[in-house]
Amino acid sequence: MMARRSVLIIAVLLLAVIGLAPMVVMFARSITVDGGLSLEFYRNLMASDRPWRLLGNSLTLASLVALLSTLLGVSLGIVLGKTDIPLRRLFTLLFTLPLLIPSYITALSWADVLGGSGLASHFVSAAWIKTASALLFGLPGCVLVLASTFMPVVMLATMIYLRTINPRLEEAARLVSRPSGVLRAITIPLIRPGIVLAATLVFLLALGDFGVPTFLRVDVFPTESFTQFSAFYNFGAATAAAVPLAILTIAVLGGEQLFLRHRTDELRPASGGDDLPRLRLGRGKPLVVIAVAVLCLVIVVIPLIALLVQSGSAGAYIRALHTVGDSLVRSLVLAAVGATALTILGFFVGYLIHTRALAVWRAVDAWTVLLFALPSTVIGIGLIALWNRPATNLIYATPLMILLGYLAQYTALTSRATVAGLALVPASMEEAAAVTGAGWVRRVILIVVPLVRRTLMGGWLIAYIFCLRDTGITMLVYPPGYDTLPVRILTLMANGAPDLIAAASVLMIVATVVPLAILALILGKQRRSR
Repeated sequence: MMARRSVLIIAVLLLAVIGLAPMVVMFARSITVDGGLSLEFYRNLMASDRPWRLLGNSLTLASLVALLSTLLGVSLGIVLGKTDIPLRRLFTLLFTLPLLIPSYITALSWADVLGGSGLASHFVSAAWIKTASALLFGLPGCVLVLASTFMPVVMLATMIYLRTINPRLEEAARLVSRPSGVLRAITIPLIRPGIVLAATLVFLLALGDFGVPTFLRVDVFPTESFTQFSAFYNFGAATAAAVPLAILTIAVLGGEQLFLRHRTDELRPASGGDDLPRLRLGRGKPLVVIAVAVLCLVIVVIPLIALLVQSGSAGAYIRALHTVGDSLVRSLVLAAVGATALTILGFFVGYLIHTRALAVWRAVDAWTVLLFALPSTVIGIGLIALWNRPATNLIYATPLMILLGYLAQYTALTSRATVAGLALVPASMEEAAAVTGAGWVRRVILIVVPLVRRTLMGGWLIAYIFCLRDTGITMLVYPPGYDTLPVRILTLMANGAPDLIAAASVLMIVATVVPLAILALILGKQRRSR
């Protein structure tokens, strides 16, 4: 027991240093001027109506994205997860693709569709293109891009939580009601807590995104914080602009917890194969397939085709590899190392949360979720506030800063995956090993880890994808000469050749999708061998 307690305490302390300390130091520096307490930075921030306008823009954007993502995500989740629609796995994969790549690449893809010389310009009039381009580079376009990026969160959550419903409840309801009535009265109310959780997450992700609003010229709070730091190197103003975002995130998460208190206990996604009872679409199946296919074509396929067309010939990819090859290699290495570190830390944090071995387990769980929901610019500025000092220059001037950013923001991904895996492992197995005299470390290595290895592999892959696509944290904390591919592409957007940018973006997509394809092949072979 002593070994378990010591290891878990070390994991908690490590998470506190990586995630909690930067936020505390950031807030302390925001209220300190020349060694004394002062609210000067906040007074300067609020001296004009600009902060309120930015906050209004941020809340409007996040609300519209969450609303559209929820409407589309729940509808698609029910159709793909509950009905007998054909090609549902292909549709699920395609709709999930925008979530796997940096959101600003999706914005770039749409610019290649609706721009002055974009793909659509060959089929419609110049006046139509001018109007469409004006809408794209504004709030409507920002909502479109972010909704297509984050909608898969709601869609996948809906598909997962549909598996938590007792089929007998729906079967009994069908005796007195049509399938549509069962959906409205039974299915959707039962999974409503899961939908609210996903919608809240989408709201927070959209609230903290700065790449898409920057590219599409929409002024929001995250861009203000980033601009103050990167353009003017005004750390006090940047911190003062970051703190309201952190407070807003805490308020939203707190409100969500109050609203959903005791309502998510029954939402325990079940494991198993593709054995969910499916609703028959009947004569309406062709119309549903066409509607889903058209939506997939519009928000996923056409932007990707435009990106491929813009990239042009093989020469563009050769130049792209020559220009961004070093950044690509750094991205792959950092993502792999970061995912491995996240899997290890997430395992022990998840083990703590699952076993409740320390009294602080609930606070640790809430803190990891808060860090994941915080805007990346807030975490980046917090890390700089903590580590940018002579005594810690060995960390601040190295890629370790990027890895610390990954650990700070994405530990919730691997810890929650670990909790889900441990929930399927009978406690009696570890208890039986303890009775035979096996120590805790040996039980973890020989019993627990092998039993949850598939969950750990899935968590590693999720962490790898998020580390690979990260832009906000890396943009702020990377040392000179260590930019990653997402950062290099975002930099090239200012003055790079369009075909070069498009080719580099395609390389980014390939680097993200290939590991998924490899994992799918491995899991497919394992399933067939069983």
